[in-house]
Amino acid sequence: MKLAVVGATGLVGQEILKVLEEREVEFDELYLVASAKSVGQKITFKKKEYTIIGMEAAVELAADVAIFSAGGNTSLEWAPRFAEKGTIVIDNSSAWRMDPNKKLVVPEINGNAIESTDKIIANPNCSTIQMVLALAPLHAAYKIKRIVVSTYQSVTGTGKDAVQQMMEERSGITNGIKVYPHKIDMNALPHIDSFLDNGYTKEEMKMVNETRKILNDQTIGVTSTTVRIPTIGGHSEAVNVEFVHDFDLKEVRSLLEAAPGVIVQDDVKNNVYPMPINSHGRDEVFVGRLRRDESQANTLNLWIVSDNLRKGAATNAVQIAEFLMEKSLVY
Repeated sequence: MKLAVVGATGLVGQEILKVLEEREVEFDELYLVASAKSVGQKITFKKKEYTIIGMEAAVELAADVAIFSAGGNTSLEWAPRFAEKGTIVIDNSSAWRMDPNKKLVVPEINGNAIESTDKIIANPNCSTIQMVLALAPLHAAYKIKRIVVSTYQSVTGTGKDAVQQMMEERSGITNGIKVYPHKIDMNALPHIDSFLDNGYTKEEMKMVNETRKILNDQTIGVTSTTVRIPTIGGHSEAVNVEFVHDFDLKEVRSLLEAAPGVIVQDDVKNNVYPMPINSHGRDEVFVGRLRRDESQANTLNLWIVSDNLRKGAATNAVQIAEFLMEKSLVY
């Protein structure tokens, strides 16, 4: 199999390479692709040196699979060109997620929806992935009526420059790089992506629309507030979910413990609960603080944490590639 990683020099691209190595994904050829300014750079992967190539060259090589992490505009322009060459594109941007003709995939939930005719497959938003992975088994058991979610998201979700801004501020540099409209260190910004006419941000509406699409249920009510906080290594979410049917808390715990890719950490007597510092570098979604909402019936509170660069982006994309190979959709 010929595999291309597009955006190989970025945070997610670098994480994809780590995940490919850790999961021992087999391929015959690897093409590392980036923007023109990075062409010619060298990257060592599994003790072999690779030279970064540009988009035009990568298209002509006709890889079997290309994992894109290069931004929405790049994906809109180049993913169709790769697909025309027969390459299956797994795209990490928001470009194709809500396209009715493109699958939006979390393999543990809806991987079986992928067909041989799917040439562009969308990877969901990081904050959506971790939430739906935890909620999918509960939706199957009790049917979700409404979700209220507030997120606490790492600066790594914005990219390398955001991490640099935070670290410069932490070091006392006042005239350094500026990615956010305000200081991020020692602060919390209720502002992720741009604001829309309805007062919500694009990030908040991603969680609304993507959740419904992945769970294949347009009746689910979702409202979201997304917040950027000065952490590195993971996103956290406070989720309040109302079900159509009542639930037993012990059964909820059992369902989550049995869910693939989910780890329950919920022992408050011993101060055990998910934290982003412990999710860093991990592929799992961690769930804790399980408790009934005592203000209304059939409603559960839970706390969900995951490394946004791993399951929230790189790992999920690599898992889609693995799924394609397992189902013999690529060779």
